[in-house]
Amino acid sequence: MTKIHKNLEFDSNLDLSKADLPDKTVKVCYLPHADYEQTHAKMLAQTLARIEAKKNGQRSADALWVVEHNDVYTLGQAGKVEHILQRGNTPIIHTDRGGQVTWHGKGQLVLYWLFDLKNLGWSVRDLVSHAEQSLEDAINEALLSYPFSEAPSSLSLSLSQSSLQPEPQFPQAQATGQYYAKARQDAPGVYIYSKAADGDGAVMGDAMLDDVMLGKIASLGFKIKQGFSYHGIALNLNCDLSAFAAINPCGYAGMQMLRLADFVPLPPLTHANAPDKLKIAQDLTPDLSSKASYVNGTNKDTASLSNLQITQRLIDNIKQRQAGDIPLRVPSNLLHL
Repeated sequence: MTKIHKNLEFDSNLDLSKADLPDKTVKVCYLPHADYEQTHAKMLAQTLARIEAKKNGQRSADALWVVEHNDVYTLGQAGKVEHILQRGNTPIIHTDRGGQVTWHGKGQLVLYWLFDLKNLGWSVRDLVSHAEQSLEDAINEALLSYPFSEAPSSLSLSLSQSSLQPEPQFPQAQATGQYYAKARQDAPGVYIYSKAADGDGAVMGDAMLDDVMLGKIASLGFKIKQGFSYHGIALNLNCDLSAFAAINPCGYAGMQMLRLADFVPLPPLTHANAPDKLKIAQDLTPDLSSKASYVNGTNKDTASLSNLQITQRLIDNIKQRQAGDIPLRVPSNLLHL
């Protein structure tokens, strides 16, 4: 478990004593080049402060922290060290989220959900489903913007080597191109599937059984403390996937990890130095016309992680869900029960 850093300072915009906050607002905070232990300490301190404020009848705004971590492996609360296959110079940190071992680092988008679940009327299962479905929505929109006609050359998955076997997909979250993103019923996270070539596979309910799972593109892990959530989701954008070779990602031996850059053109990312304090952006409005576009394959300009269109689309989707504007989808297999 990481220790709280008592000497960390918070931006004044994080004042929890505001009495005029609406019931459902979200502050968007950007923290690039972030040290994991310091960021975790800030998250935990923020959550504990919100719990105390609520006990005193004070309301506080939910927050999304947009983070790009320095390279680090994190091992969840019930994580097993045997899933760490190799040890090198990258730090390995035990933390208090759910799940097994994963990697965070440059080129990976991390969004931490600091939400009051009771205020939203969400169960823990609702939180996980909203997280997965927000990722499905944002990734599938990106995949539809630039459909590849053939599999990326970087994919060489032998499904027999993975301990997680393909699961039928449900078309509610399905993109109309060759590839689509879909969560699974048996393992948290979001995965990329390739549609069967002939489209004539066996059908179970609305599920096409012949579509092939290529691998995992996004992971999630939360901690709930007295009805408040922290930790969140991680989406591989253009990170170096070799970092996952030293572990069994999320506890699955042989799990193929994917990144969005192998399916959608992304500009090279810059990695700014860490700011002195957590920066707050109530209205995060990056330029979506040039550097931020994930559809312009010829654009060679660099962009920060927060400026990418996929980042803004994901943030917007989550904010709409938090406001109650996007309801949870019911999996198609449950509609037949």
